[in-house]
Amino acid sequence: MSYAITVNGVARTVDVDGDTPTLWVLRDVLGMTGTKFGCGMALCGACTIHLDGKPVRSCITAISAAAGKRITTIEAIGATATGRKIQQAWIDLEVPQCGYCQSGQIMSATALLAAKPKPSDADIDAAMSGNICRCGTYARIREGIKHAAHVVTSDKKGA
Repeated sequence: MSYAITVNGVARTVDVDGDTPTLWVLRDVLGMTGTKFGCGMALCGACTIHLDGKPVRSCITAISAAAGKRITTIEAIGATATGRKIQQAWIDLEVPQCGYCQSGQIMSATALLAAKPKPSDADIDAAMSGNICRCGTYARIREGIKHAAHVVTSDKKGA
């Protein structure tokens, strides 16, 4: 069956079964490999994308459920002001170690700051709890989010 989807602002039509995970449509059909496969059960967060601005696990989200919604992937998150701040904070603080989980971490962190520009530690913990980092860079991830939140908040004060 054909599904009309919008990925990173571009309208696309994909011819796949409706129960095909969005992750595999992105990676195998559209060739967008920034979104990573981790566990296939929505437990690790490596496959996190945004559907209409909300973080979801693309490994368990059927393409039929994503049709008609705005899909944003790591390839385009830097086009948003908050996404740019998160990416810059990751660079400034050298957050990644191996980097495999980082696209999912960045997608979850961006959604958090878009919803709560000044998150508390508890907010960060709740938003990031489903993202696993095998290298254990949780302290750097938290600092990256705080750094980006400070920059986001500072920018809004001057606006």
